[in-house]
This record gives sequence, C-alpha cells and structure tokens, in this order.
Amino acid sequence: MSRLGDLGARLYRGEAGYDFVGKRKIWYGVSVLITILAFAGLLVRGLNMGIEFQGGAVFTTPRTDVSVEHAREKAEEVSGHTAIVQELGDGVLRIQVGGMDTGQSDQVREELAEDFGMKASEINAELVGPSWGSQIANKAWQGLGIFMILVVIYLAIAFEWRMALAALIALVHDLTITVGVYALVGFEVTPGTVIGLLTILGYSLYDTVVVFDGLKETTRNYAKQTRHTYGELANRSLNGTLVRSVNTSVVALLPVAGLLFIGGGVLGAGMLNDIALSLFVGLSAGAYSSIVIATPLVADFKMREPEIRAHDKRVLAKRAKDAEAGNTGADGADGADGEGGEDDETPAVAPAAAGAVGAPRSAESRGRGRGRPSGRRR
Repeated sequence: MSRLGDLGARLYRGEAGYDFVGKRKIWYGVSVLITILAFAGLLVRGLNMGIEFQGGAVFTTPRTDVSVEHAREKAEEVSGHTAIVQELGDGVLRIQVGGMDTGQSDQVREELAEDFGMKASEINAELVGPSWGSQIANKAWQGLGIFMILVVIYLAIAFEWRMALAALIALVHDLTITVGVYALVGFEVTPGTVIGLLTILGYSLYDTVVVFDGLKETTRNYAKQTRHTYGELANRSLNGTLVRSVNTSVVALLPVAGLLFIGGGVLGAGMLNDIALSLFVGLSAGAYSSIVIATPLVADFKMREPEIRAHDKRVLAKRAKDAEAGNTGADGADGADGEGGEDDETPAVAPAAAGAVGAPRSAESRGRGRGRPSGRRR
C-alpha cells in the first residue's frame, strides 16, 4: 500500500488525524480574513466588466505584424477608452473597446486601419449593447437564486437543516473568494466567467455532500455510546474522508491548472483565462470550505442542542472518572459503556481512545469460560 493509501486507512480507523473541529475557530478566522480581503478588492478595484456587460465595440483584424502592445496604445489613443487586445493566432488581433456607439466605432475602425496599413473594410467591427449583458447578468442571478433554494431544500430533506445552512454558508464563502480574486487580479468578467462561477457551485456542493454523508453515518448512534463527544465523532468523520476530498480536488485542479497557466499564460490564449481562473480559484475554495468550514459549522450548530450538550457532559464526566481510576482507554476493549455494546459500531477517535483500536484481549478475558461445561451430550 502506498504512503497516501496507508495514511487514508489510518485516518479512517482513527489512528491519526487533525483536530479540525477542535481548532475550528482558527479556520473561521482564516476564512474571515480571506473574505475581508476579497471585499476590499471589490471596493478598491472593482470588477473589470467586459463589453458584454457595459457595451462597446469589438474589432477583429486580418493577419498583421502589428504587436499587441502597439494595437492597445493606438486603440486607447483614438477611442479615449480602455482597450483590451488579444492575439487569436496567426497574427489576428481582437480589440475590445468599451463605451462606444456606432459613430465612434466607425471612426475608430478607420483610424486603426490607417495606422495598421490596411483597408477599413478588412477590419470586422461588431457593436455590443449593454442591454444584452444586463440580460445575461439578470439570468445568472436568477439561476443562482434558484440553485441556492434547491440546494437548501435538498440538503434539508436528505440530511437536516443544519447541514443545509452550513452548505449554503460554504457556497457563499466560495463565491465571495472567487469574485474577490477576480477583482484583485483584474481579469475581465465575461459570460465565460459567469459559466465558471455556476460550475464551481456544483463541484463545491458535491464535495460538501460527500463529507456530510460520512458525518451522518458516523454520528448516527452517537447517543448509544459514552466514549466520544459529538465533536470528536464529527472530527473522526472529517478525517475519514479527508484523503478522498484532497484526491478528488487535485485531480479536478490539474486540467484546470493546465488550461490556466499553460494555455492562458505560456501560449497567450487570453480567452481561456476567463473560465479557467474562476474554475481554479473556485475549485480550490470549494475543497477548502468543505473541509474546514462546512463540517465544523455543523458540529457548532449541533453542539448547541441541549440533548447533545448533556451527552457530551456525560462523556467527559465518565472520561474524568476513568482517568482518576487509571483505566483510560482500557474500558473500550470490553465495551463497558453500559449501553449494550453499541460503542463498537463507532471506531475510536485518537487520542482519547486510541488504545482501544485493535487492543489485544487481556489474560483474564482469554481465560474466561475455561472449566465451564461445554454443553455437549456424553
């Protein structure tokens, strides 16, 4: 078995693990800090909206030797607006200039053709109105709202309302980080960006549901045992699915990283950056939130319930009593919880009961039953 597979098995059995639930306030603080930086980027720099949302003109030149930098400077000079120039391959340039009407578009095309040494008719000009972009934005917001409502309803039915609320907070967290990174980096927001944002919501939800399913299974009979608190069981469940979540996220990020850094960076295919950056940041934020935000939030919500608080008090009281008697970790081998042996259904959580995992039977238990009648007929 590989080292990663061995680590996953140890995490699943409770022989190793990180206390995500116990240290949840640290991760909450990290998430709050990242969210503040994202909002700061939005307030200070704002989003670089594409012409699909603010209106403008798109000029496509035939094959030319004009550099991208020169085309950008000339387009900004003749239009008076910020221009975005992309090389589409074979020397073809795509020039986007926002905030222009039909008359200004024709004038800019003529001046660009004169500077590039070509005829104005050879440059294709398309005028995009802001109303089309506003329709896309409105449809995107409507789709996002419907998606959120359906997510909450489904999780509330399949799991419970606390998990639905935690998943909703994690989704908003992922969206905020992704939009904030777009503002800080300054990438143009296009319809491709909107598609990327809606795509990462589904992936983030998938990872969260996987973690919640393990949590539901682990804590199903928590009240029938007095060895572990609810928070310890939740942490055990999270560690049990940790390797799976990380592996799934890495496999999903590899092709997106190739699209972003190789396709968009090395090859200069600028249009690939629109969807690649939103996917890369969103997938990373989704993997992060499903591990350190969603499950700890559920544990927080559950541990406020009177029934679970009373159960945790019994567990801690029993643990303190066993510690005083010097029997910590030994009672678990015989299932001496006084609850009908249901404790065996839930593996031990390190470090409180690590010694109970796979513990050998004592000499007394091995000798128990010797000398008793076998019940066989003579």
